[in-house]
Amino acid sequence: MKSEILRRLKEAGGYVSGQELCGSLGVSRTAVWKCICQLKEDGYEIEAVRNKGYRLAESGDALTEAELRSILDTEWLGRRISVLDEVDSTNNEVRKLAEDGAPEGTLVLAAKQTAGKGRRGRSWESPKGEGIWMSFLLRPDFEPAHASMLTLVAAMAVERGIRSLCGADCMIKWPNDIVLNGKKLCGILTEMSTEDDHIRHVVVGIGINANTGSFPVELAGSATSLFLELGRPVKRAVLVKEILKAWEHYYDIFLKTLDFGLLQEEYNERLVNRGRQVLVLAREGEWTGVSRGVDREGQLLVETADGQVNTVMSGEVSVRGIYGYV
Repeated sequence: MKSEILRRLKEAGGYVSGQELCGSLGVSRTAVWKCICQLKEDGYEIEAVRNKGYRLAESGDALTEAELRSILDTEWLGRRISVLDEVDSTNNEVRKLAEDGAPEGTLVLAAKQTAGKGRRGRSWESPKGEGIWMSFLLRPDFEPAHASMLTLVAAMAVERGIRSLCGADCMIKWPNDIVLNGKKLCGILTEMSTEDDHIRHVVVGIGINANTGSFPVELAGSATSLFLELGRPVKRAVLVKEILKAWEHYYDIFLKTLDFGLLQEEYNERLVNRGRQVLVLAREGEWTGVSRGVDREGQLLVETADGQVNTVMSGEVSVRGIYGYV
């Protein structure tokens, strides 16, 4: 009911009478008042005027279940939402829910992660109230071999969501980072559980430095936030909405062919290192070449000095710029 009251206050743009809310929702004035009080505790500024009703003055940067439910326009992603104050990792939380039978599209967000996870076993800094730390559950009906491309699909969704909301000209650093002005803005981690040749579930984790005001010295040279780049805070709930909407769009396209054929051109247009020299860090050693974009399987194509084009798989190596992060 709290989400519905919030939605109606937003749509009204002015005052909504308590009697109108009571009648349309079929609840008592006391129930409405309790929800209004809860919304105020969540950080919403709500004016209450006798004989006029309630008016939403400012929603701020509330990232709550009620806020998300009041604005989400997805078909299936985020139909079940859990917003936690603190968790070790949203990926871990979604994996637990998956084991308990949670449906596809289950979404978990946290104000803070105490053990956020990055790619290749790295940690991810997740300070409270500054970023978007979220994971969602997939139960795809295809073979595990196709799952590695989901990270690239997620990167496209995040890039499109940020660009739609903020107008920021962010780019993708293959396979799983979003960069802005040469610095890392977002990381993506997908984790899969399989049984024989069947996918039990996939967890897609996304961490975005949204309103972070500063970074430790060791990260300041390679990490950034939307706040630092734009000079203003962003409404995280609206950004989540845009990203989830973009995910459904790109995921539907991916499912048509179960490869990157229909997404390849658009992905490569947003690839920050395309046409530039990169350093490939593999188990067997380091080598350099020129990035030529991704193929239909989402593998990075890197051309060496002798003209040979090698395919690089995301689970095996790291790729970075010759003189820095990108």
